[in-house]
Amino acid sequence: MEPKDRLIFPLDVSSREAALDWIERLQGQVGLFKVGLELFVAEGLPFLNTIAEILPGGYFLDLKFIDIPATLKAAQHRLFKNVTFFTVHCDQGRQMLRETVAALQNGVKFLAVTVLTSLSSDDLLALGYDRRYALNPTELVLLRARFAQAAGCRGVICSGQEVKAVKERFGPDFLAICPGIRPDWSVVAADDQKRVVTPYEAIQAGADYIVVGRPIRRAANPVEAAKRVVEEIERACP
Repeated sequence: MEPKDRLIFPLDVSSREAALDWIERLQGQVGLFKVGLELFVAEGLPFLNTIAEILPGGYFLDLKFIDIPATLKAAQHRLFKNVTFFTVHCDQGRQMLRETVAALQNGVKFLAVTVLTSLSSDDLLALGYDRRYALNPTELVLLRARFAQAAGCRGVICSGQEVKAVKERFGPDFLAICPGIRPDWSVVAADDQKRVVTPYEAIQAGADYIVVGRPIRRAANPVEAAKRVVEEIERACP
Protein backbone atom coordinates (compact mmCIF):
# COMPACT_ATOMS: atom_id res chain seq x y z
CA MET A 1 0.00 0.00 0.00
CA GLU A 2 1.35 3.42 -0.99
CA PRO A 3 1.53 6.11 1.72
CA LYS A 4 -1.29 8.14 0.14
CA ASP A 5 -3.54 5.06 0.21
CA ARG A 6 -3.53 5.27 4.00
CA LEU A 7 -5.09 8.75 3.96
CA ILE A 8 -8.89 8.99 4.15
CA PHE A 9 -10.54 12.35 3.48
CA PRO A 10 -14.02 12.88 4.94
CA LEU A 11 -16.53 14.66 2.73
CA ASP A 12 -17.94 16.56 5.69
CA VAL A 13 -19.98 19.00 3.63
CA SER A 14 -23.69 19.54 3.20
CA SER A 15 -24.14 19.60 -0.56
CA ARG A 16 -23.56 17.46 -3.61
CA GLU A 17 -21.70 20.28 -5.33
CA ALA A 18 -19.25 20.76 -2.48
CA ALA A 19 -18.59 17.02 -2.21
CA LEU A 20 -17.92 16.65 -5.94
CA ASP A 21 -15.62 19.67 -5.82
CA TRP A 22 -13.53 18.10 -3.06
CA ILE A 23 -13.35 14.80 -4.93
CA GLU A 24 -12.12 16.61 -8.03
CA ARG A 25 -9.53 18.56 -6.05
CA LEU A 26 -8.13 15.69 -4.01
CA GLN A 27 -8.56 12.60 -6.19
CA GLY A 28 -5.09 11.16 -6.61
CA GLN A 29 -3.89 12.87 -3.44
CA VAL A 30 -5.77 10.67 -0.95
CA GLY A 31 -6.52 6.98 -0.82
CA LEU A 32 -10.22 6.98 0.04
CA PHE A 33 -13.11 9.39 0.46
CA LYS A 34 -15.50 9.06 3.37
CA VAL A 35 -19.22 9.88 3.33
CA GLY A 36 -20.63 10.64 6.77
CA LEU A 37 -23.94 11.57 8.29
CA GLU A 38 -23.89 15.26 7.28
CA LEU A 39 -23.65 14.58 3.55
CA PHE A 40 -25.91 11.53 3.68
CA VAL A 41 -28.71 13.46 5.40
CA ALA A 42 -28.31 16.40 3.01
CA GLU A 43 -28.29 14.43 -0.25
CA GLY A 44 -29.72 11.01 0.57
CA LEU A 45 -29.47 7.67 -1.19
CA PRO A 46 -29.43 9.01 -4.77
CA PHE A 47 -26.12 10.71 -4.09
CA LEU A 48 -24.60 7.44 -2.88
CA ASN A 49 -25.29 6.06 -6.35
CA THR A 50 -23.44 9.04 -7.82
CA ILE A 51 -20.50 8.47 -5.49
CA ALA A 52 -20.42 4.78 -6.40
CA GLU A 53 -20.24 5.66 -10.09
CA ILE A 54 -17.49 8.28 -9.84
CA LEU A 55 -15.47 6.28 -7.30
CA PRO A 56 -15.50 2.76 -8.79
CA GLY A 57 -12.57 1.81 -6.59
CA GLY A 58 -14.77 2.18 -3.54
CA TYR A 59 -15.45 4.61 -0.73
CA PHE A 60 -15.98 4.62 3.03
CA LEU A 61 -19.61 4.93 4.21
CA ASP A 62 -19.43 6.11 7.81
CA LEU A 63 -22.96 6.11 9.25
CA LYS A 64 -22.15 4.40 12.56
CA PHE A 65 -25.27 2.25 12.34
CA ILE A 66 -26.86 1.00 15.50
CA ASP A 67 -30.12 -0.87 15.00
CA ILE A 68 -31.54 -4.36 15.03
CA PRO A 69 -29.98 -6.72 12.45
CA ALA A 70 -33.24 -7.20 10.51
CA THR A 71 -33.51 -3.46 9.88
CA LEU A 72 -29.91 -3.20 8.72
CA LYS A 73 -30.27 -6.22 6.47
CA ALA A 74 -33.32 -4.70 4.81
CA ALA A 75 -31.36 -1.51 4.10
CA GLN A 76 -28.13 -3.04 2.84
CA HIS A 77 -29.03 -3.52 -0.84
CA ARG A 78 -29.60 0.22 -1.19
CA LEU A 79 -26.52 1.30 0.73
CA PHE A 80 -23.54 -0.81 -0.17
CA LYS A 81 -22.76 -0.35 -3.87
CA ASN A 82 -18.97 0.05 -4.19
CA VAL A 83 -18.63 0.55 -0.43
CA THR A 84 -15.23 -0.55 0.90
CA PHE A 85 -15.73 0.19 4.60
CA PHE A 86 -18.94 0.59 6.61
CA THR A 87 -19.21 1.48 10.28
CA VAL A 88 -21.40 -0.06 12.95
CA HIS A 89 -21.43 1.04 16.58
CA CYS A 90 -20.30 -1.15 19.46
CA ASP A 91 -22.97 0.36 21.70
CA GLN A 92 -25.49 -2.10 20.29
CA GLY A 93 -23.87 -4.87 22.36
CA ARG A 94 -21.89 -8.00 21.66
CA GLN A 95 -24.68 -10.35 20.50
CA MET A 96 -26.42 -7.81 18.30
CA LEU A 97 -23.11 -6.78 16.74
CA ARG A 98 -22.43 -10.41 15.85
CA GLU A 99 -25.90 -10.84 14.37
CA THR A 100 -25.61 -7.62 12.40
CA VAL A 101 -22.32 -8.54 10.77
CA ALA A 102 -23.55 -12.08 10.05
CA ALA A 103 -26.67 -10.68 8.37
CA LEU A 104 -24.69 -8.37 6.10
CA GLN A 105 -22.21 -10.68 4.43
CA ASN A 106 -21.77 -8.85 1.13
CA GLY A 107 -18.08 -8.12 0.66
CA VAL A 108 -18.12 -4.89 2.67
CA LYS A 109 -15.50 -4.58 5.40
CA PHE A 110 -17.28 -3.76 8.64
CA LEU A 111 -15.54 -1.51 11.13
CA ALA A 112 -16.74 -1.14 14.70
CA VAL A 113 -16.73 2.29 16.31
CA THR A 114 -15.21 1.86 19.77
CA VAL A 115 -15.01 5.20 21.61
CA LEU A 116 -15.51 8.49 19.77
CA THR A 117 -12.36 10.62 19.64
CA SER A 118 -14.43 13.58 20.85
CA LEU A 119 -14.91 11.89 24.25
CA SER A 120 -12.52 12.47 27.14
CA SER A 121 -12.29 10.61 30.44
CA ASP A 122 -14.49 13.26 32.03
CA ASP A 123 -17.10 12.71 29.33
CA LEU A 124 -17.06 8.95 29.89
CA LEU A 125 -17.48 9.42 33.63
CA ALA A 126 -20.42 11.75 33.02
CA LEU A 127 -21.99 9.12 30.75
CA GLY A 128 -21.88 6.60 33.59
CA TYR A 129 -19.00 4.38 32.51
CA ASP A 130 -17.15 2.46 35.20
CA ARG A 131 -14.06 4.36 36.40
CA ARG A 132 -11.83 1.52 35.20
CA TYR A 133 -12.85 2.31 31.64
CA ALA A 134 -13.55 6.02 31.92
CA LEU A 135 -10.13 6.85 33.35
CA ASN A 136 -8.36 4.58 30.89
CA PRO A 137 -10.22 4.69 27.55
CA THR A 138 -7.75 2.21 26.08
CA GLU A 139 -9.29 -0.51 28.26
CA LEU A 140 -12.75 0.29 26.90
CA VAL A 141 -11.45 0.32 23.34
CA LEU A 142 -9.80 -3.09 23.84
CA LEU A 143 -12.99 -4.54 25.33
CA ARG A 144 -15.05 -3.34 22.41
CA ALA A 145 -12.42 -4.39 19.88
CA ARG A 146 -12.62 -7.91 21.30
CA PHE A 147 -16.39 -7.90 20.75
CA ALA A 148 -15.88 -6.56 17.23
CA GLN A 149 -13.32 -9.18 16.26
CA ALA A 150 -15.49 -11.99 17.64
CA ALA A 151 -18.45 -10.60 15.68
CA GLY A 152 -16.55 -10.77 12.40
CA CYS A 153 -15.65 -7.10 11.95
CA ARG A 154 -12.51 -6.47 9.92
CA GLY A 155 -11.31 -3.79 12.30
CA VAL A 156 -12.15 -0.85 14.51
CA ILE A 157 -12.28 2.91 14.60
CA CYS A 158 -10.13 4.14 17.49
CA SER A 159 -7.92 7.08 18.33
CA GLY A 160 -4.20 7.04 17.69
CA GLN A 161 -3.69 6.88 21.44
CA GLU A 162 -5.13 3.35 21.53
CA VAL A 163 -3.97 1.91 18.23
CA LYS A 164 -0.72 0.40 19.52
CA ALA A 165 -2.60 -1.55 22.19
CA VAL A 166 -5.17 -2.71 19.62
CA LYS A 167 -2.47 -4.00 17.27
CA GLU A 168 -0.56 -5.72 20.06
CA ARG A 169 -3.71 -7.46 21.30
CA PHE A 170 -5.41 -8.40 18.02
CA GLY A 171 -2.61 -8.63 15.47
CA PRO A 172 -1.65 -6.89 12.22
CA ASP A 173 -4.58 -8.18 10.16
CA PHE A 174 -7.20 -6.54 12.38
CA LEU A 175 -7.56 -3.08 10.87
CA ALA A 176 -7.25 0.11 12.89
CA ILE A 177 -8.58 3.34 11.36
CA CYS A 178 -7.81 6.51 13.30
CA PRO A 179 -9.70 9.81 13.20
CA GLY A 180 -8.74 12.67 15.51
CA ILE A 181 -5.56 13.36 13.53
CA ARG A 182 -3.99 16.77 14.01
CA PRO A 183 -0.65 17.57 12.31
CA ASP A 184 1.63 19.81 14.34
CA TRP A 185 1.40 22.47 11.64
CA SER A 186 -2.40 22.66 11.63
CA VAL A 187 -4.59 24.88 13.77
CA VAL A 188 -8.27 23.91 13.98
CA ALA A 189 -10.49 26.54 15.57
CA ALA A 190 -13.17 25.35 18.02
CA ASP A 191 -11.76 21.82 17.82
CA ASP A 192 -14.07 19.16 19.28
CA GLN A 193 -11.50 16.36 19.05
CA LYS A 194 -9.93 15.45 22.40
CA ARG A 195 -7.90 12.25 21.98
CA VAL A 196 -5.65 13.41 19.15
CA VAL A 197 -2.27 12.49 17.66
CA THR A 198 -0.25 13.54 14.61
CA PRO A 199 -0.24 11.53 11.35
CA TYR A 200 3.29 10.38 12.11
CA GLU A 201 2.38 9.20 15.60
CA ALA A 202 -0.70 7.29 14.40
CA ILE A 203 1.07 5.44 11.60
CA GLN A 204 4.13 4.71 13.73
CA ALA A 205 1.85 3.22 16.39
CA GLY A 206 0.34 0.86 13.82
CA ALA A 207 -2.66 2.61 12.24
CA ASP A 208 -3.60 1.18 8.87
CA TYR A 209 -5.48 4.31 7.81
CA ILE A 210 -5.90 7.81 9.19
CA VAL A 211 -8.85 10.15 8.68
CA VAL A 212 -7.83 13.78 8.16
CA GLY A 213 -10.50 16.36 7.41
CA ARG A 214 -10.32 19.87 8.82
CA PRO A 215 -6.51 20.25 8.72
CA ILE A 216 -6.76 19.71 4.95
CA ARG A 217 -10.13 21.29 4.24
CA ARG A 218 -9.39 24.51 6.14
CA ALA A 219 -5.83 24.90 4.87
CA ALA A 220 -4.94 27.79 2.58
CA ASN A 221 -3.87 25.19 0.02
CA PRO A 222 -5.70 21.89 0.65
CA VAL A 223 -3.75 19.95 -1.99
CA GLU A 224 -0.44 20.95 -0.43
CA ALA A 225 -1.81 20.12 3.02
CA ALA A 226 -2.77 16.64 1.82
CA LYS A 227 0.72 16.19 0.39
CA ARG A 228 2.25 17.20 3.73
CA VAL A 229 0.13 14.60 5.52
CA VAL A 230 1.21 11.94 3.01
CA GLU A 231 4.87 12.91 3.51
CA GLU A 232 4.38 12.45 7.25
CA ILE A 233 2.79 9.05 6.65
CA GLU A 234 5.72 8.06 4.45
CA ARG A 235 8.25 9.00 7.14
CA ALA A 236 6.38 6.87 9.67
CA CYS A 237 5.88 3.80 7.46
CA PRO A 238 8.04 0.85 8.51
